[in-house]
Amino acid sequence: MTKKRFLFALAGALCGVVGMQSQNKLTVNANEGKSVISKHIYGHFSEHLGHCIYGGFWVGEDSPIPNTRGIRNDVVKALKDIHIPNLRWPGGCFADEYHWMDGIGPRNQRPKMVNTHWGGVVEDNSFGTHEFLDLCEQLECEPYICGNVGSGSVEEMSKWVEYITFDGESPMSNLRKQNGREEPWKVKFWGVGNENWGCGGNMTPDFYADLYRRYATYCRNYGDNRLYRIAGGANSDDYNWSETLMKKVGRRMQAMSLHYYTVPKTWRDKGSATQFDEAEYFTTIEKTLFMDELVSKHSAIMDKHDPEKHIALAPDEWGTWYNVEPGTNPGFLFQQNTMRDAIVAGVTLNIFNSHCDRVRFANIAQTVNVLQAVILTDKEKMTLTPTYWVFWLYKAHHEAALLPVTFVCNKYEINGKKIDAVSVSASKDAAGKIHISLVNIDPNNSQPIDCELLGISAKSVSGQILTSEKINDCNTFDAPNTVAVKKFEGAKLAKGFLSMSLPSKSVVVLEIE
Repeated sequence: MTKKRFLFALAGALCGVVGMQSQNKLTVNANEGKSVISKHIYGHFSEHLGHCIYGGFWVGEDSPIPNTRGIRNDVVKALKDIHIPNLRWPGGCFADEYHWMDGIGPRNQRPKMVNTHWGGVVEDNSFGTHEFLDLCEQLECEPYICGNVGSGSVEEMSKWVEYITFDGESPMSNLRKQNGREEPWKVKFWGVGNENWGCGGNMTPDFYADLYRRYATYCRNYGDNRLYRIAGGANSDDYNWSETLMKKVGRRMQAMSLHYYTVPKTWRDKGSATQFDEAEYFTTIEKTLFMDELVSKHSAIMDKHDPEKHIALAPDEWGTWYNVEPGTNPGFLFQQNTMRDAIVAGVTLNIFNSHCDRVRFANIAQTVNVLQAVILTDKEKMTLTPTYWVFWLYKAHHEAALLPVTFVCNKYEINGKKIDAVSVSASKDAAGKIHISLVNIDPNNSQPIDCELLGISAKSVSGQILTSEKINDCNTFDAPNTVAVKKFEGAKLAKGFLSMSLPSKSVVVLEIE
């Protein structure tokens, strides 16, 4: 045993001898990173649902709200500040009743439809393919388009790919040019259906697998645009769905989705976004941690059929789902966002980071005004939620090498149930800087941590923290900075050892050089 390791072990033993609070022990292997944390794990989701598109992203060119070609500038800036890597559209359940040709051409000539899934409101199709791809260009992110398998045809999806990506002479490319876009777009990410086990057609896995093979065949590569086809994967723990797709589809897909929402209570009564007791908070985090089991078990199925890990697991709908805010349209899924949601986001992203050899794509649901949104708007007003600030902190992990960690930590216990008090992931970026993201799940107690850094001679540590006085604190239009990032002063380096104390209910990201 080296002298450093002896001292590290001795410090822990002494804590127990003198009756001090148990110390969490973390080891980071700074020279053993192999897998890269894809930036696309940090993707977002925009559906024609509530005020996500209309009033969230899109206000129209004539709006007094500052905009660029109808897309609001404040939302674009906020998302660029967290380095949004990709944006999924047009759904969600809406995708499998969306017919893309209704959303092109002069806006005053586009047909209207009823959004039967979300609120029964009229969809005027003023935000369509051109507007979405303009949004992605403004965001400098990659588009992720989800095609209609549920009520659409193979021809319809094939023509959509051609309309967007073909650089040549064809009816679809000529129609695109007629509608004002001379050059084709680069659109790599393409979803072949959504939730086809449910709102996307109530299909069996065998039926969908056969349909996928057919639809994907006609989603063609044009020029140098190479499609990354994402199959509609399982609902939560439906492992048979994954087994069937891996057997029948295999390498014909580049990724397979997974949908899982954190619902504290029941689907009939999901619980309030802001009014909850500690027992409900514990259950929320316990259910969030189930994502690790889901990813592990679906990955194990994929490993049997794809040991080289060519196919990614893509949790492209994840996040909290509560009852809507009182007085709002129940079909609009508008909910507030508290420090509890920041804890959920930090834990979930740590799980994805830790499985980045298989999880290489994900999307939180949803970007603006819906479910676990990172942004809320009300006419000209905008506020950034606690979840937004977790994405802001964690952008340090984008395209960095995952570092192996070993961690022995305290438990957070309530009513006889226990979960780990701290969640962690670590990475090393291209410049050699190490980032450690830590979430103190415990809403009552700080967590002291001793950390050994192997393979690095650390010279400095700095950090930032997201926390608040109460676990149900949120940001509002009148008080937008209740939950905000601040400088973290609780980490110290001494003789190669890192020590810190995480305040209760906090998310901390450290940078070590």
